[in-house]
Amino acid sequence: ATSVYLVDRVVPMFPEKISNHICSLRPNEDKLCFSVVFELNDEAQILSVWFGKTVIHSIRRFNYDEVQDILETGTGDLSDILIPLNQLAQKMRKERQKKGAIDFDREEVKFVIDPNGKPLSVFFKQNKDSNKLVEEFMLLANKNVAEYVHKNKDSKHAKTFVYRIHDKPNEEKLESFSNFIKKFGYKIQLGSTKRLASSINSVLDDVKGKGEQNVIENLALRAMAKAVYSTKNIGHYGLAFEYYTHFTSPIRRYPDVMVHRLLYDYMNGGESQNLQKYEENCKHSSEKERKAVEAERASIKYKQVEFMSGKIGQPFDGVISGVTEWGIYVELIENKCEGMVPIRDMKGDYYIFDEDNYCLVGKRTKKKYQLGSPVKIEIVRANIVKRQLDFKLLEN
Repeated sequence: ATSVYLVDRVVPMFPEKISNHICSLRPNEDKLCFSVVFELNDEAQILSVWFGKTVIHSIRRFNYDEVQDILETGTGDLSDILIPLNQLAQKMRKERQKKGAIDFDREEVKFVIDPNGKPLSVFFKQNKDSNKLVEEFMLLANKNVAEYVHKNKDSKHAKTFVYRIHDKPNEEKLESFSNFIKKFGYKIQLGSTKRLASSINSVLDDVKGKGEQNVIENLALRAMAKAVYSTKNIGHYGLAFEYYTHFTSPIRRYPDVMVHRLLYDYMNGGESQNLQKYEENCKHSSEKERKAVEAERASIKYKQVEFMSGKIGQPFDGVISGVTEWGIYVELIENKCEGMVPIRDMKGDYYIFDEDNYCLVGKRTKKKYQLGSPVKIEIVRANIVKRQLDFKLLEN
């Protein structure tokens, strides 16, 4: 149901001949596509939309860095097209945020790998304007496909369709998140959807570049519901869309294939499809997506541990990223690798777990190790098979 992106390879959903050749938009070749064509004015408002089967003949394949360079310098191949497109994308993004969209702009951990798959270095990939440009136009297409199908109802009932839905956040988790970030001087408004989204966006902006950034971003994400596929539309909370689907990546996601088939059928006057069959396919796709995400995370963790296995005995600066009754988790600032300091190895006191305040407190000394606090550690062990790093605390 989905392609899986591991650190050193991709496991494609379709055979490589289809995903990398027949269906890939390779330059200077005719390709069969399903397109959504928009006419927008200068304020990024939609004047008209057209859906249909097309032939695309791409004249240039860019990577994100090349486009970013053009956007920053204002010169280069097709700059006269890319720069206005970027201006429209920025307006659409602003409008979404005004309506209550939440902007999780997270750094991705990436590796430089040698020919044998050994990680040589770790770096962070940021979402820049070139990424956001593509993202906004994909969101535009996905949203309008979902709206089109919903509005073309059978008598009074919406036709069976595959939606990408995202429920409201868990109130208890939000309350807990709100209480935690107060300790760092941040505040969210738990009132209306728009005010909550706007205040979360402000916090996510304010924490950028600070020691507590990753911890606060992770906790904000955990407070959110998980997005899934369903035939029952409840809207997409995180994007602030009433109707949303996945249409733009049929080579790597099966739900997009279902959406293409349903959209084409309904455009040609087809009856509503079997609801139960599509709901089962949605559940299957959501489950496979969850497993793919777990595999991707495990792959990153594996390569991080492999990378750090050559650094036993070395000191690093870190931030406490998790607190449990059995110890503290520490994320290294330099490369975002995470390891654990077991409570049994924390000398000089007996530490008690304070769950409400996310910290361990020394019974005698009252010394506190709190989520988000800076610490210095030394790497003690690296177990690649279990994907675990063991740290010990160094006194500052």
